[in-house]
Amino acid sequence: MSKFQSLMTWVDDRFPATRMFEDHMSKYYAPKNFNFWYFFGVLSMVMLVNQLLTGVWLTMLYVPSGEGAFASVEMNMMRDVEFGWLLRYMHSTGASAFFVVVYLHMFRALMYGSYRQPRELVWIFGMAIYFILMGEAFMGYLLPWGQMSYWGAQVILSLPGAIPFVGDALVEWIRGDYLISGITLNRFFALHVIAFPIVLLALVVLHIIALHEVGSNNPDGIDIKAKKDENGKPLDGIPFHPYYTVHDLVGIVVFLIVFCIVLFFFPEGGGYLLEKPNFEPANPLKTPDHIAPVWYFTPFYAVLRAVPDKLFGVIAMGAAIAVLFVLPWLDRSPVRSIRYKGMISKVALAIFVVAFVVLGVCGVKNPGEQVMGMSFITYSGLGQIATILYFGFFIAMPFWTAKEATKPVPERVTGSH
Repeated sequence: MSKFQSLMTWVDDRFPATRMFEDHMSKYYAPKNFNFWYFFGVLSMVMLVNQLLTGVWLTMLYVPSGEGAFASVEMNMMRDVEFGWLLRYMHSTGASAFFVVVYLHMFRALMYGSYRQPRELVWIFGMAIYFILMGEAFMGYLLPWGQMSYWGAQVILSLPGAIPFVGDALVEWIRGDYLISGITLNRFFALHVIAFPIVLLALVVLHIIALHEVGSNNPDGIDIKAKKDENGKPLDGIPFHPYYTVHDLVGIVVFLIVFCIVLFFFPEGGGYLLEKPNFEPANPLKTPDHIAPVWYFTPFYAVLRAVPDKLFGVIAMGAAIAVLFVLPWLDRSPVRSIRYKGMISKVALAIFVVAFVVLGVCGVKNPGEQVMGMSFITYSGLGQIATILYFGFFIAMPFWTAKEATKPVPERVTGSH
């Protein structure tokens, strides 16, 4: 027995390291027909690690006070500390990249029915991750203490004020002051670097455990556990390690190349990843010409603005997120994958994606601005149409999925196409 084997035997007698590796890697059987869309789960993990590691280093340089926050970012990180600019851009660009891969990961689940029975809990944990990730991003959005950070947070934090009777007190409690101040900044810093990451990591662990308990879905939506050989191994499955660990390395390398191109050549993303007003220190007496949150919040911000009444706008924005949690019980189709659903499901999903993208664009634009110079519609009106289509997708889903004709599902997976 080698020294390494002796060490692992000693460890396994005290901690189930080998058993955990086998249960979740070498003896965890995944479907053979994973395709391009299955890269985004592991890419989400890569970006989570990036955000945690760069965040730790940035915390060492950051000053969580109204007087020192902006200078600590723009001077300490960007100019004084060697490679501090790289860490800052890895974190800020990484936040956008994180949401890109999460949105694509969610889209894959919508296409292939990964939220369907028996994976409802996997989906709910995933949506909880998305919700906490939004909170984590919002807390971090205020920390640079620039103009857009300050005024964007001012708009969002004013929303609970629409709640009758307790709204104003709730807003004051969240801010910790009558206005957004260094007190608000300090508590957001604590939540961003301690509370939310702990919850996020716990949910990621639960998400993976729940996934590996019921098994991964696949593009055909077939349960590979139904067909096993004489040894009890799925006929349409292969061990996750080494096959998919090596396979995923290709996707990770390609993704990191694209990420580095953006990081080194377009870190501000034309003002969409880092807004131009955020290079000015926060000034409560000077309002930016147009206040809009960072791009990954804009679809829901557009839903908020699409409703004229503030209270109902807040309710609509919350409902736009909450409805995603109940998706497993809205889809009543006898098949999981979009491959075998009818044309109505395919068109509806395409319309939903277009509506979500349009909402994202409307959230960035000035609501009174004309769409592409057309005098008959503004971005506010376009956002209202997209909001109706967004909610219509979920409201109508139980009806068309129960009625539409579907294609027969094969007994075995059909290959990685």
